[in-house]
Amino acid sequence: MTIATRFAAALELETVGGPVGGELLPVLLARAAAATLGVDAAGLSVVDAAGRRIPLGSSSADAARAERLQFTVGAGPCWEAQQSRQPVFAVHADLRRRWPTFADLLTAETPFRAVVAFPLREDLAGAGALDLYFTDGSTVPALDVFAAVAVGELVTAALTEAAVWSDWPAEHGPEWLHGPEARRRATVLRAAGRAAMALETDPATALTLLRGAAYAGGRTVEDVAEDLEAGRLSARDLAGGTIEGPAA
Repeated sequence: MTIATRFAAALELETVGGPVGGELLPVLLARAAAATLGVDAAGLSVVDAAGRRIPLGSSSADAARAERLQFTVGAGPCWEAQQSRQPVFAVHADLRRRWPTFADLLTAETPFRAVVAFPLREDLAGAGALDLYFTDGSTVPALDVFAAVAVGELVTAALTEAAVWSDWPAEHGPEWLHGPEARRRATVLRAAGRAAMALETDPATALTLLRGAAYAGGRTVEDVAEDLEAGRLSARDLAGGTIEGPAA
């Protein structure tokens, strides 16, 4: 059975309950990728033309959490793959050596102990990446790299085809750019913009403050951003470093 046939069969199993909205396509593709490659979990993300990292979909809640932790730290295997356009292999020792903060969070908050990230061919949305997660780092050498690259191509083709055969405003982008994880990340960008205005600084500095508050409180950036949006935190709280944990 070819890789394409195996991937198609895995994707068909994910859609056996009937068609789903276009925004959930990346979730189905991530699940099919994990099943085809025999890894513990997978996730898809993209960096758009403005340099914003957008999570598209994950095969599990733990994989989604791992992506949010990487965004909270602002560095990790997926970022490296997207920037270098080269695959990145990182077992636990590599994670601790290259991204110690991310490694600590990943170990504490997920079952994963290794990550392999593959850049995806650039398409309509920007530079994508496929993250593969492993609970046992000793299984990484068994990964079929050729199959992983092929699955990455199949994922990109599926996303491109979905975009080509649907109508969407140019300023909005394809529906699969607006799934649940992407909408939650958009909250961070809005919160950073509002905090920047309140503190009379730039959004990049405000995002750094959000990341610092999230790390200090043992949370993700999304958690802190949602508190800012809801009024449970203020921009001055960020600037003053007074956040110690989840808001009541």
